[in-house]
Amino acid sequence: MKVSNRIEEMQFSPIRKLVPFAETAKKQGKKVFHLNIGQPDIETPKEFFDAVRNFDEKVLEYAFSQGLPETIESFSDYYKSLGMNYEKDEILITNGGSEALFFAFVAVCDHGDEVLVPEPFYTNYNSFSQSAGANVVPVPTSASDGFKLPPIEVFESKITNKTKAIMLSNPGNPTGAVYGMDDMEKVKQLALKHNLFIISDEVYKEMVYDGLKFTSFSQIEGIEDRVIITDSISKRYSACGARIGCIASKNKEVMANVMKLCQGRLCVATIEQVGAAALANVSPKYMEDVVAEYQKRRDVVYEALKQIEGVVCEKPTGAFYIMAKLPVDNAENFAKWMLTDFDIDNETVMVAPGEGFYATAGCGIDEIRISYVLKEEYLKKAMTILAGAIKAYNNR
Repeated sequence: MKVSNRIEEMQFSPIRKLVPFAETAKKQGKKVFHLNIGQPDIETPKEFFDAVRNFDEKVLEYAFSQGLPETIESFSDYYKSLGMNYEKDEILITNGGSEALFFAFVAVCDHGDEVLVPEPFYTNYNSFSQSAGANVVPVPTSASDGFKLPPIEVFESKITNKTKAIMLSNPGNPTGAVYGMDDMEKVKQLALKHNLFIISDEVYKEMVYDGLKFTSFSQIEGIEDRVIITDSISKRYSACGARIGCIASKNKEVMANVMKLCQGRLCVATIEQVGAAALANVSPKYMEDVVAEYQKRRDVVYEALKQIEGVVCEKPTGAFYIMAKLPVDNAENFAKWMLTDFDIDNETVMVAPGEGFYATAGCGIDEIRISYVLKEEYLKKAMTILAGAIKAYNNR
């Protein structure tokens, strides 16, 4: 008896693979500052919980496979408030943004087809693509220039007769990069020239800093039929555990066929959809405060990193991550060592090793992703510990 080659070839999550070491550290009495995972500590809006508490049906029934009408309407209204015009029949509710991404891969790729993705990228793109039988083809970017998209010629050199789509996270996870109109025009022209889909992961669309303005690929004229948006309430409303997301597209054929996948998994959890629908009633001030808070947290982490000799990183302008190149030989060994062998006043830090965010062998070995989702007081402590750990690690 043997498990499948496909499952054996899938990687473990670099975001969670060091959890056993963190749990051991906690059992030893250490406090661990978790900078490894994008789990916000900001309160979920009370409107979500109020709606769940007020749910008073006598039978907990299946929801429609496409999602509850009120949940779909809440996403549609939200998009229209941002200038993204998606009607109710152009949105399907999913089990978080993760299922939306998997559905997008299945909808556009046959076995062996390829999707271009700037790397480093959200590690689960590898898992979702492999599950769908597709291959991620990495397009390299660099920490030294803030992970900007490379020239169009670099993208185009990766295109083959197997290429079906270009996929981007905007703002980027793990880089925090925000793609502007020049970048989007570059991707648009490639998609038109080579007849490709654009899969746009826009989970962090609200989290853009320094006065920059987010633009969705859905707002770019001339490519409406080839854009597939994946989204989630997890990050903007600090509702990761609700597992409510959506996939949206004006391509009727794509949406009709994704509906088959929605029907195959029956439905998304009913009560969580009720809570998610109520988020349409949240005041805009909630998100304004969230964005202002994350910008402050970003500045704390970035300014601290700049003071550490040998660290290479540019200030990210979106999401809540910083990808940094460290002056260490192996970031995963360093991250593990911080949990097993290092602390300051019985406190230590957990980060995500960078290698797992790359598909290209040998890349990201000396990089980490920091998620600045903790309050400023904890971030300041964590960065002091990180600086001390780098010095101690290199002086062993």
